[in-house]
Amino acid sequence: MKKTSVTIKEIARLLGVSKSTVSRALRDSTEISEETKKRVVDLAESLRYTPNPIALSLLKNQSQTIAVLVPDIDNRFYSSTIGGIEDIAYSRGYHTMIYQSHESYERELAATRHISQRRIDGLVVAISSQSEGHDHFIELQEQGIPVVFFDRVSDSMQTHKVRVDDYKGAFEATEHLIMQGCERIAHIAGPKNVSISTNRLEGYKDALKQYNIPFQEEWVLHSEITQGGGTERTYQLMALRNRPDGIFAASERITMGVHWALRQLGYRMPDDVAVIGFCDLAMSTLLEPPVSAVTQPSFEMGQQATSLLLDLIESKSTPAAYETRVLLSNLVFQKSSLKQLAGN
Repeated sequence: MKKTSVTIKEIARLLGVSKSTVSRALRDSTEISEETKKRVVDLAESLRYTPNPIALSLLKNQSQTIAVLVPDIDNRFYSSTIGGIEDIAYSRGYHTMIYQSHESYERELAATRHISQRRIDGLVVAISSQSEGHDHFIELQEQGIPVVFFDRVSDSMQTHKVRVDDYKGAFEATEHLIMQGCERIAHIAGPKNVSISTNRLEGYKDALKQYNIPFQEEWVLHSEITQGGGTERTYQLMALRNRPDGIFAASERITMGVHWALRQLGYRMPDDVAVIGFCDLAMSTLLEPPVSAVTQPSFEMGQQATSLLLDLIESKSTPAAYETRVLLSNLVFQKSSLKQLAGN
């Protein structure tokens, strides 16, 4: 037999009051006496009444659903971040709807249009590498749909942001290669218009400067954030007359491409070329030799971005100031860069 859900109408009939009285009592309205509220709540609890989620969303003008827009859920970093997002969303009574831009501005734009047409309460987003301006996110904000950026952020938009200290991670990765005796250190950077690429490139440059190593334009190549891009750029670097003896890669997929290309070309890591990159530790350990990695607290990043978003959704006023939270990366040194260890 199908179980019939208890309704406000049934509670009202049993108590001999109107449906509007029951509705107001359940919302703790000041228009209803404390005695009546208690009678309504006690009966609702005894009958195990649960509100209709659609009706509740209309009443609160909220769907209890947030959107997540990432470049690619196959990327370990973003799949881990989504885990952190869902962890906080679920604990606070929200569902998540996931969109992928696949690094395409058109798909990112289509996703934001879809979000604006649905009953979505807010958006957590990492910007596509091909994104052409951020007006589509500003439009969401103007429609009353809060937006929080993580990882790849927009400096032109006023909102909460959560990112890793890309500059520090890149500086320390480059410094590590210098400490291992590398003198010709190349950097395979991400797309020029992405915030993480800019910050990591600056960290690399400043590390060279601090240790009086001349910056060489030919040793910096930009790439799409793909394994194929890392492979192609590595072939280009190793074809130079003055080839590098160290490579710092800006992302996990680029790092994987560097590793594959060097093995195909017959170069030994770290003897011929030392390698370090921003990389997931589990993935870097699977490679042979294991790759030294700048790891990021991706799960925590998702948690913090979602907490900030839900605070915006549930707040009745605009915050006095928006936060930019900067999380620390961590360096894990493995065989691919440890020249001194290899030489012992």
